[in-house]
Amino acid sequence: MDMASRVPDWLTPVSWTFIALALASAAAIAVDVYARGRRHRTVADEVVWVTSALYLGPFALPLYARHGRAARDHDPAGPPAAVAGLPGGAASALAHLVGVPLVLVSGLTIAGIDLWVMILVIGALAMALLFVHERAATRRRVPVRTAAAVAVLTVLAFDVGMGGWMVLLHLAELMPPATEGAFWFLMQVGIVLGLLTAYPVVTRLGRARRTAVPA
Repeated sequence: MDMASRVPDWLTPVSWTFIALALASAAAIAVDVYARGRRHRTVADEVVWVTSALYLGPFALPLYARHGRAARDHDPAGPPAAVAGLPGGAASALAHLVGVPLVLVSGLTIAGIDLWVMILVIGALAMALLFVHERAATRRRVPVRTAAAVAVLTVLAFDVGMGGWMVLLHLAELMPPATEGAFWFLMQVGIVLGLLTAYPVVTRLGRARRTAVPA
């Protein structure tokens, strides 16, 4: 372990291995959807499944096989609990890919630390992406106010896990530079934690939506 950092050396090979598996898993789902013609109801649904592999890695494949490939038709009961939070995870993953480089290039900081800016930018981007998903992923167009409320509430609940994880890593001096694979692996872990903390909110919003909008 480097004396200037508390990040263990073993995390680097583990990180790059999981990142490689995640990219291969995302490619496998993309091939199944686009090359093999297993298209979904909307492009938004397809993007969610491909993106899910970027943070779940190979664990996304059995989820996709059971709930993605085998359940492409519209389900009036809504998505099963196992996958209801995946749109939020996809929004967070894409927000990280855009937001982190944007903050690094801009050089913006709060109190001399770029972490706080990253959390704010990633959260804002995730809300915008989830809002677009809510509007695009259903045949019945979701009202703007409803889509905005779902996006904001979901991301706030998500950030309890994701943002809390980032702060914990920072305080423990375990946050690698964003140029290292370990950083992105730890962000993948954070997205999974965000799925867990957002789960109660996502399931409650799903029940409310099905009650308010009959199939």
